[in-house]
Amino acid sequence: MEDEKIIDLFFKRSENAITELSQKYGQLCMTVSVNILGNTEDAEECVNDSYLGIWNAIPPHKPDNLTAFLCRIVRNLSLKRCSHNSAEKRKSNYGVCIDELDECLPSENTVESELELNELSGTLDNFISQLDKTNRFLFVRRYWFMDSYESLSKATGIKEQAIRTRLSRIRSNLKKFLAEQGVF
Repeated sequence: MEDEKIIDLFFKRSENAITELSQKYGQLCMTVSVNILGNTEDAEECVNDSYLGIWNAIPPHKPDNLTAFLCRIVRNLSLKRCSHNSAEKRKSNYGVCIDELDECLPSENTVESELELNELSGTLDNFISQLDKTNRFLFVRRYWFMDSYESLSKATGIKEQAIRTRLSRIRSNLKKFLAEQGVF
């Protein structure tokens, strides 16, 4: 079923909206959540919670891109669960991915940094848009979807070590780019 029809079902408050959404995007949602949490049971809970979240969000919102809207809800709920789990000293793929980016991105939790977040987001979008298609795919799948090196290797046919090297170079270039843009 097309996204517009699914959104219309949400506006009509039809329970079929959740069924259609789950059939079309359930596996994607599970992948995003499992990549962050590393735990199928927690991921299933987050995905189910995301269905409730999207039920409550549509209406009044009418997303332009249903996939991105849903993935953002799943990702945010999974990150909250990951934060909760890490308080209990559990380790996830999310923590590993974020550790890789630590040297590139400043992390000051101040009011000023929150105001600068939109500018940083635009700067990151600019950097990512300059990457070639394969490097952009690797970067986004690793640091947004939290894909493992193994899954990236299967998806692209590139050896895991080559992916690690590429991502290391991309992070290095990102650090230089951010410095040139005055982020540091």
